[in-house]
Amino acid sequence: MRSDNNVVDRCAYRVVWCPTYRRSVVTAERECTIVKLETMPDHGHLRGECDPKYKIHQLVRQIKERSSRVPRQEFPSPTSRFPMLWANSYVVATVGGSPLGSC
Repeated sequence: MRSDNNVVDRCAYRVVWCPTYRRSVVTAERECTIVKLETMPDHGHLRGECDPKYKIHQLVRQIKERSSRVPRQEFPSPTSRFPMLWANSYVVATVGGSPLGSC
């Protein structure tokens, strides 16, 4: 749980992302905590918690942008065939917590 003045929150997310064409590549700021990170040869799973004032789609975009820099620098030829490393789509689901009625 986080508390900030008059707000107490616990926003936990599960994010699944894939590289474009599910190629085999893998590798927070903003008051976010990575609880669990699993990387597969062709996609990744991240479970984290962050302040609800941050928009999850912006966080996912930042993760994709920053995680694509190293492979592009190390392997410029293979990535030049594909203009984008990560696919545009991703899945976000909230996880854990108690039912709203228990508040």
